[in-house]
Amino acid sequence: MPSANLRETQAFFAVRAADWDARFADDDSVFAQAIREAPFRPGMTVLDLGCGTARALPLLHAAVAPGGRVVGLDATLAMLRAGQRAGRRSLLVGDAVHLPFADACMDAVFAAGLLPHLSQPLEALREAARVTRAEGALVIFHPLSRAALAARHAQASADDDVLAPPQLADLLAKSGWRITHIDDGAARFLAIAARAP
Repeated sequence: MPSANLRETQAFFAVRAADWDARFADDDSVFAQAIREAPFRPGMTVLDLGCGTARALPLLHAAVAPGGRVVGLDATLAMLRAGQRAGRRSLLVGDAVHLPFADACMDAVFAAGLLPHLSQPLEALREAARVTRAEGALVIFHPLSRAALAARHAQASADDDVLAPPQLADLLAKSGWRITHIDDGAARFLAIAARAP
């Protein structure tokens, strides 16, 4: 049974799914730049974790072509259905803390805008590590800066939010990752980690 937090998250996104892509169309170039900077290579299998409407899937497919594969997973069925209507495929409904994948079956995990919505970010990062091969990559991305994201939610940016570099580095270390890059900039947030051997 889904947790109360997961049910709230599903309800929040379900009513926004139909026009999600149109509302955030300006983010496409920021997504494309982050994916170009990420360690994606041809032939990789990538999980787009918390994919929403899966708008990053075409960019991720291009990054791992030829021979690569991308699977999108999200907890909100309405978001996935909106993605399917837009022609995006290989989408699964599921919970980030209980991934329906075998150990070490992914080369990389892309998580855009996910961590701030999780009540159990440590458990989700552990699950992402479980399904990722040794030395595989985790790319944590948000198309807004932490300050802009906090302002959007009528809050102040805080040093203890899940994306604050010290907080995130600690969560990653506890969940089987080592951070290799972090850009906590004015325009976006991008962190890249490697799966510990």
